[in-house]
Amino acid sequence: MANELEKTTYRFDTQRLRAGYDPKEHNYAVSPPIYQTTSFDFRDVEHAKALFGLRELGNLYTRIGNPTVAVLEQRIAALDGASGAVALSSGMAAVSYTLLNVAEGGGRILTSPYLYGGSADSFKKVYPKFGITFDFAKNIENPEKLAEEIKPDTKAIYVESISNPNGVLLDIDAIAKVAHEHGIPLIVDNTVATPYLYNPISHGADIVVYSATKGLTGHGNVIAGLVLESGKFNWQSDKFPQFSEKYYTLRDINDNNRSFLEVFPEAPFTGRIRFNYLNYFGAALSPFDAYLVLIGLETLSERIEKQVRNAGILAEYLKTHKSVEWVRYPGLKDSPYHELAQRDFPKGAGGILSFGFKGTTEQREAFLNSVKLFNYHVNIGDARSLIVNSPQTTHSELEPEEKKIADIPENLIRISAGLEDPADLIADLEQAFEKANT
Repeated sequence: MANELEKTTYRFDTQRLRAGYDPKEHNYAVSPPIYQTTSFDFRDVEHAKALFGLRELGNLYTRIGNPTVAVLEQRIAALDGASGAVALSSGMAAVSYTLLNVAEGGGRILTSPYLYGGSADSFKKVYPKFGITFDFAKNIENPEKLAEEIKPDTKAIYVESISNPNGVLLDIDAIAKVAHEHGIPLIVDNTVATPYLYNPISHGADIVVYSATKGLTGHGNVIAGLVLESGKFNWQSDKFPQFSEKYYTLRDINDNNRSFLEVFPEAPFTGRIRFNYLNYFGAALSPFDAYLVLIGLETLSERIEKQVRNAGILAEYLKTHKSVEWVRYPGLKDSPYHELAQRDFPKGAGGILSFGFKGTTEQREAFLNSVKLFNYHVNIGDARSLIVNSPQTTHSELEPEEKKIADIPENLIRISAGLEDPADLIADLEQAFEKANT
């Protein structure tokens, strides 16, 4: 069977269960084993030399590679059509290693204002200390004008495929075209969509990042991140000299120094993250956590499909409620993003929606304190339905003007639809609304 897997290109639902794993290589274990080991014995001295010189790829030390983690990397790469992937200990590690890798030495990142609050806050607090500046694009929804905002030292464009918490959709194809015309990569955070709903690489993205904590795993029991690359971007450019830089640690058998482009011609970006940033900054994903992500991936399609369906039902319910000022969900026909949702998200536009609570701050807080079935916390993509007041929690780092630019009013409440019966979810919201208004 393994030989047939190697020869055949399988569809998504087969890949999420099978890709990256050959039972023959793991004592015929049906489920990928958890290799809970720090390091791996060398066959002999020559084997050690080959591994340390990257002349042979294999297991050396779990911080930079582990068989369980490798199955996850290969599986998600197959799902996304990526040439390479590296798994990390959190989604924020995936974001930070990606941005440091692309803008090493300084430069600018042109980014969407519609982002996860932690990302936006780190962009202003952390990266400027490393010589990396972020420009929040005014024309991210008008790609034909976006080129005007690209500067000589702009190193990348960074966006979310479905934004958190507002469900903003962007024309990724058009943004990718602008980026490539200016010789810079497009980086897409695909956390909310997951590869089941959207494949950024097929729409022109060069780098994809995930918080695997969310929908990819879907059970609220692991923190993990992933970085993937398309293998199509030309990193051999004066704008990105770090990829052509030759290192002694990459030397060949004749002790000639080599670059990451030479050693990893198909995946220099993730190769460089693994052997520079992961190796020395150390945000390694544990084998057990990688196993949990793999288990989550096995039910990805079924989970996301129902979450999308539940999100649509909840959005329609909230639209007509007397205590709701507005609803934002790209799956709604009156959403400004409905046309993009129809074009780019045929399986649905995610399980995240937000609404404006009509009432006082005290009533809004009473509503949140009254929910019984929804879990009140900051995760998303869980099998359980979640609810949170994003402006005061996940996006509380943003200053008032930043919230205005990101279109996050103080009365916004975010829902991450889970797998419960939608009638029970609606009943829970209804009783909470009633208590808030008494």
